[in-house]
Amino acid sequence: MFDGAFFSHVIAWVIGAMTVCAAAATFGALFSLGRSGYRKD
Repeated sequence: MFDGAFFSHVIAWVIGAMTVCAAAATFGALFSLGRSGYRKD
């Protein structure tokens, strides 16, 4: 049922999803840090 092509596709999709989530989290963290640096309240 699970052949090599299907398994490699699953791994590629998992790595891609992790990369997208990590990029979004990094962008959000940098954005929040940059925003907090300008506020002086």
